[in-house]
Amino acid sequence: MKAKNIVFAGLFIALGALMPQVFHVLGGPGLGKMLLPMHLPVLIAGFMLNPPVALLVGILSPVCSFLYTGGSMPPVPTLYFMMIELGIYGFVASLCFEKYKLSIIVSLVLSMILGRVVHTCVFLFVTAVLDMTLPPALSIGAILGQSVPGIILQVVFIPPILYAMNKKGWLKRNDA
Repeated sequence: MKAKNIVFAGLFIALGALMPQVFHVLGGPGLGKMLLPMHLPVLIAGFMLNPPVALLVGILSPVCSFLYTGGSMPPVPTLYFMMIELGIYGFVASLCFEKYKLSIIVSLVLSMILGRVVHTCVFLFVTAVLDMTLPPALSIGAILGQSVPGIILQVVFIPPILYAMNKKGWLKRNDA
């Protein structure tokens, strides 16, 4: 792996671990759940790094946040679901953008959809295996509904950031 990729991976993991803390300080834990700040650097990493490294950024960002906060953010078992979802985000964004040469918007939206679908499938599988009855606040609809502002934030802010980065030659492709 190139030194540049290691540095960028470390930067995105650090941002993924620290950005939620800023949001929690500004607006409490609810703001982080609503605006999904850890997702932003992971998704951007998907456009700058190759798929395996972007996958690692997605997996390690919530782990580092968990360790940084002494195990409080994200709490277990949310940590495990976030590792899966964010890993998919980074991997799919990178794969779509780098290998399949899809546009920034299409790569971003596909990675967000697939990350949510896999997260939901794993969540449903685990609850079925453990024979859990969940309170309404933990239902898939409630979880997805709560994160709509974060999804909007990602779709509105990430493409302009990526287009600016592309103009600087920072993305893997310069034809985006």
